[in-house]
Amino acid sequence: MAYQRIAIGDAFKLITELGPEGALVIDIRDEDSYARGHIASAMHIHSSNLQEFLNMADFDKPLFVCCYHGNMSQGSAAYFAGQGFEQTYSIDGGFEAWQAL
Repeated sequence: MAYQRIAIGDAFKLITELGPEGALVIDIRDEDSYARGHIASAMHIHSSNLQEFLNMADFDKPLFVCCYHGNMSQGSAAYFAGQGFEQTYSIDGGFEAWQAL
């Protein structure tokens, strides 16, 4: 499985259209950054809750990975794609670009 990079506008459109029931959005930034702001439906994923997330996740739903600027999310998206998610996206521009929408 491979992941795809997705432009911020396309990510916004898909996440909005699919809603929280149709898409998984995860935020891999540090706890303080996540607490200061995140995509409304995003779950904060870190080493302490990663396995729990994988155990509970619906691998058929598109997975969107968000970080600060869209760089760290690429490696994480590759990891999640390798775990079996059918559609995995790294959000280009990260949360910084999301805030600018």
